[in-house]
Amino acid sequence: MKKKLRVILDTNILLVSISSNSKYHWVLEKLLNAEYDIIISNEIINEYEEVITRYFSNEISDNIIRTLLLLENIEKHEAYFNWNLILNDNDDNKFVDCAIASNADYIITNDKHFDILNNIEFPIMKTLTISEFKNFF
Repeated sequence: MKKKLRVILDTNILLVSISSNSKYHWVLEKLLNAEYDIIISNEIINEYEEVITRYFSNEISDNIIRTLLLLENIEKHEAYFNWNLILNDNDDNKFVDCAIASNADYIITNDKHFDILNNIEFPIMKTLTISEFKNFF
């Protein structure tokens, strides 16, 4: 049996996957079908809610967050150490810290700020773009 991926979804990835008209809607569909596990922290879920509300209605945002929190393939992890590996956008560190704390397989992101992780020898944290992530399915 193939091991399911355990990933952190950067907010930009979740955001572009919400609309059923989006070419990236497959990310949300595969999540809802439990084809991979998603890892979140309180900080991450708060950012998801804040950003989704900017682009969609409060009702859609509430439904997305509620759905995420009820999924069986969701893992909740809090990071108790801040690595501060991303200097260009400190807000992105919440994803890295959670990924390290939970031993996630990947952070899924199209944000170039995460590219710095490729040059850090320790701790090792791998990222995938949304296109690279699709190759796993």
